[in-house]
Amino acid sequence: MRNLVVQKFGGTSVADTDKIKNVADVILKEKANGNDVVVVVSAMGHTTDHLVKLAHEINPNPSARELDMLMSTGECVSMSLLTMALQAKGHKAISFNAAQIGIITENVHTKARIIDIKTDKLNESLSEGNIIVIAGFQGVTEEGEITTLGRGGSDTSAVAIASALDAKRCDIYTDVEGVYTTDPRVVPNASRLDEISYDEMLELAHAGANVLHPRSVETAKQYSMPLRVRSTFKNENMGTLILGVEDMEINKPVAGVAADLSQVRVVVCDIPDTPGEAATLFSALAKENISVDMIIQSYARKVSKTNDIAFTINKEDFDKAKEVLEVVQKQLNAGEVSYNDNIAKISIIGAGMIDRPGIASTMFKTLADNGINIRMISTSEIKISCLINKEDAQRAVKALHEVFNLGSDEIAEVKGTLPDV
Repeated sequence: MRNLVVQKFGGTSVADTDKIKNVADVILKEKANGNDVVVVVSAMGHTTDHLVKLAHEINPNPSARELDMLMSTGECVSMSLLTMALQAKGHKAISFNAAQIGIITENVHTKARIIDIKTDKLNESLSEGNIIVIAGFQGVTEEGEITTLGRGGSDTSAVAIASALDAKRCDIYTDVEGVYTTDPRVVPNASRLDEISYDEMLELAHAGANVLHPRSVETAKQYSMPLRVRSTFKNENMGTLILGVEDMEINKPVAGVAADLSQVRVVVCDIPDTPGEAATLFSALAKENISVDMIIQSYARKVSKTNDIAFTINKEDFDKAKEVLEVVQKQLNAGEVSYNDNIAKISIIGAGMIDRPGIASTMFKTLADNGINIRMISTSEIKISCLINKEDAQRAVKALHEVFNLGSDEIAEVKGTLPDV
């Protein structure tokens, strides 16, 4: 492990030139601590959303390749401006995009995964005393095609680069002061966690907490790379450290509550109850890179010898999933396919839940006492998720946060507006 820190700054941190200058000061503070610094940046503010909007105004169904070509430009703007800001303050700095370094990804557009990172150019530039600024969110295939890593992919870029360079830590800078027990916009007395395990953070990320991209946490866990979530604007606060559960002292069974409002519930009815039908269904979705979350299969009906399969997908995959399911429906000779986006996935997460009886019953009773109906349930060793009506989401989060005693005596600083329900 070398004396190197990788810092990642999100879109809100580099939203305008004044904020970019502030980010330069944060970087130089880390440099003054005696560390080499490699920086990964997102596009400025809502640049990516704006570029996608422009693309769809030109072509309602733009090709994935051209979308990647377009969206990859956003990070290049912020990396160049930040490098100029560092140079203006009298420091050696140089910027690189993914192709210049060699951030190699699989040959998949808009949701590519990193498979290798070339470090020769990075090590050479560090040895010359440079602060390095890298465009996040993007990669390049072995054939030279530009790819992007999906929403939040700059987090993944940063952790992968930190791992490749054997950094001592990867700091993710954002507009919040760390990881909270739940969204402070919903529960004002949510507690900031000093520490959380990779597994807990991964489950929180998958469950709807928008602090870190799930793939970045997976990568950090795989390479045992310590992560720290910090505020760009209050960087004297050390934020939340994410590390292995074996390095933590677990005091509470539940670490946090998360709500995911971006799910769509899909039910495929009257699927023949024969071997291989479920595999056909989910293989077709996987082929289109559509991830499936909660799954329930009903008991087979004795007369018709069919069953129903219900599952959830992300809203951003809805249009593509609908196309796939129209084909699969005919292929399986299945019945109706129904969709419901008026739902929310509510989850409680905690490494202390392992072998701790009564957690599930407390969650279910709390929801019942608040008149909230459960539509689907899924569990893991450290997570319990319930699918409920979207309009009940905020009430469920508040009730569960209170019953598991996760609140703080202090009021967390509230950012933005409440999530839509």
